[in-house]
Amino acid sequence: MELQQTQTQALSQRQLYSVELLRLGTQELDAYVRELAQENPLMEVEEAPPVASTGRSELLDRLSWLEDNDRQNWFYQQFSDEELDPLARIGTGGGLEETLVSFLTRQLDRLKLDREPRRLVEYLIHCLDDDGYLRTPLEELSGDIPLDRLEEALAILRTLEPAGVGATNLSQCLVLQLERIGEDGPVRAIAEHHLDALARRHCRAIASALGITLDQVERARLMIRELDPRPGAVFQSGGDIHYVQPDLIVEEKEGVLTVHSARGERPLFQVSRYYRELLRKSEDKEVQDYLTEKLHQAENVLWAAEQRESTLMRCARVIVARQENFFREGPGALAPLGLAEVAAELELHESTVSRAVREKYLQCARGLYPLSYFFSRRAGAGSKDGPSGRAARALLQRLIGEEDKNAPLSDQQLTLRMAQEGCAVSRRTVAKYREELGVPGASGRKNR
Repeated sequence: MELQQTQTQALSQRQLYSVELLRLGTQELDAYVRELAQENPLMEVEEAPPVASTGRSELLDRLSWLEDNDRQNWFYQQFSDEELDPLARIGTGGGLEETLVSFLTRQLDRLKLDREPRRLVEYLIHCLDDDGYLRTPLEELSGDIPLDRLEEALAILRTLEPAGVGATNLSQCLVLQLERIGEDGPVRAIAEHHLDALARRHCRAIASALGITLDQVERARLMIRELDPRPGAVFQSGGDIHYVQPDLIVEEKEGVLTVHSARGERPLFQVSRYYRELLRKSEDKEVQDYLTEKLHQAENVLWAAEQRESTLMRCARVIVARQENFFREGPGALAPLGLAEVAAELELHESTVSRAVREKYLQCARGLYPLSYFFSRRAGAGSKDGPSGRAARALLQRLIGEEDKNAPLSDQQLTLRMAQEGCAVSRRTVAKYREELGVPGASGRKNR
């Protein structure tokens, strides 16, 4: 008999929860935890009265019911071929009311994957952005996971519906969709290598490079236009009303800006002492196995929630420090700030910062703002020291609001006024910002 030593890397369930919880807002997080608590008796979302003394047979019936309920949930989550068509959901106010993550995860049940490959695919599913793209390089996501295992998981993810999910860029997204319909000719070559040229209508250059006719290039263009550049977008809610609650609160105390969680010290949930004690005392193996699994789930969610809170607070403190003038002076003082700058300061990956600020809101004396508001590019393409684009828009809006409506300022005059206030941008940029603000030109603003 020959002994062989092998090493396998299991993806921690904590990583899956960490990625998922980081991208959730406060309300989403509460709903997520309450949903988990429905089938996990160890997660007590609210203080419950002491559990009355229960006979052993009644307790086992309760645990058996919970386990059967897990199976029933899985059964009722199976879906029909019609449900696999995301187009069937259009115009139905959300249709299945399903997220991209849940839609992809449910498809894994049909693939009958082993435990570890499935976890790897689920991990990558939770790393997708809202459009269905995997923007973060696999090398950044792998950590201690062998890269080849993660590549295999990505290949599985890309076989799921809707076609194009898991792509790293637009070109790859289109190629994946063309592969799904068996297109392997000039259309694929154009999507893979000449997409920029096609967007600029350099059809002759494309035809010359591929040795095809202009008619073939035009047919390829029409086919590519029929593809979906954002395969995950169909799962985004379009018309629902959302009541926003702040995740963070910024206050000024004795001249110092402080950030704290809007949740305060309130815990997400408590781990049931009763079931902990039952796990310790029970001699029934099925009860032990069931409660051990649920205890691990509860502990992993708590750990992931703590990581979410820590990452969110770290990002928020950097944002507040970089945008201190905004909180003291207003939108006109908003400084240019990029995700990469915050990521570099915190030694995090840019995608982690992106997930941390996604759909998170900050309450301050000036109102309620999404964290994404505080990220803005510098106004003026060639400027290295100018204000942010949002600050430039705020200044432009103020100047227009203060002008004499009998003799409104032209774009050139606005450009000069902005330069005098330290915001040097081109006249073209002023016109662009004015249009984005929905403000007409000087003639349209003049009193008649």
